[in-house]
Amino acid sequence: MFFDDERSNRLRPHILTELVGQFMNDQERAKLFGLPETTRIRERAKVISPDRLKIGDHCWIGEGAVLDASGGMEIGEHTSIGLNCLVFTHSSWLANMMLENHSGTDLIERKPVRIGKGCFIGGNSVIMPGVTIGDFATVQPLSVVAKDVPERSLVAGNPARVFQRYDDEYIQGEAERVRAENKRRRELAEERGETVVWGAPAGEFDKP
Repeated sequence: MFFDDERSNRLRPHILTELVGQFMNDQERAKLFGLPETTRIRERAKVISPDRLKIGDHCWIGEGAVLDASGGMEIGEHTSIGLNCLVFTHSSWLANMMLENHSGTDLIERKPVRIGKGCFIGGNSVIMPGVTIGDFATVQPLSVVAKDVPERSLVAGNPARVFQRYDDEYIQGEAERVRAENKRRRELAEERGETVVWGAPAGEFDKP
């Protein structure tokens, strides 16, 4: 049985869109949700109020992530949101405290979230309303981010705090290290007659 009221009719197209999206690959799903064509959004991920989400190119949204953009959300280019992450832009705690937790309550508070470019948000992390995460920041998995995160920093914990700062020299050095190691692994894989894929081939590569 389906209700024929304003709220139900407003929500149903979003429900159907998510249902259809489960049968698509990550790029097809991004196109269905109206995201940039270079965006990839994995299965079971959900975007609330997608019309209020501004997202850059080459972003990745992991399985089961929930992006609540109802209060406004910006995500910069080349940023990844890990699996099962929760990004909130609204809170209803006052509606609960005042016993007014009904549809249409005027005790919902909304604050935008801004996540910069080149960020990595580790899986199962929570981003609270009103938070700004600077460019090139890393949030370690299982973190709860309730305050702004400086650019080029690594944060972790509940509540999340800064453990490390990055500079260009450090990032460049790490990129060169990983590229060299992946090149070595691909060459060894070719010598073994194994199929070589992009990135780092899986398996044991400590021994020739």
